[in-house]
Amino acid sequence: MERDPVVTDPDLYRVVMENDRVRVLEYRDRPGSRTHPHRHPDSVMVTLSSFRRRIASDGREVEVELEAGTTGWIAAQEHWGENVGDSETHTIFVELKELAGDARGVGDFALGPSNA
Repeated sequence: MERDPVVTDPDLYRVVMENDRVRVLEYRDRPGSRTHPHRHPDSVMVTLSSFRRRIASDGREVEVELEAGTTGWIAAQEHWGENVGDSETHTIFVELKELAGDARGVGDFALGPSNA
């Protein structure tokens, strides 16, 4: 099954730029919107709006609330999400095409469920 978010949720994700090293996605939704299960490689996320979401993976769920202007590292993960707030979500994802472990000097930013 295809897990590319642009394929699973083309009404929410769109490619704004791509080359051999990165793919840049724009994500927009409204309160109550929910994504299908999809996968992101290691990425940098920049929030353009403040939002509250429920992120779920492997039977675990977490609620995440982020302010506009937040930038963070997101380790590769598969999940689905739901806008559980009262504002629209607007984010940019810069997906890396490097193999995992090639990135150096970055810290984890736990967007989805973690094993910790």
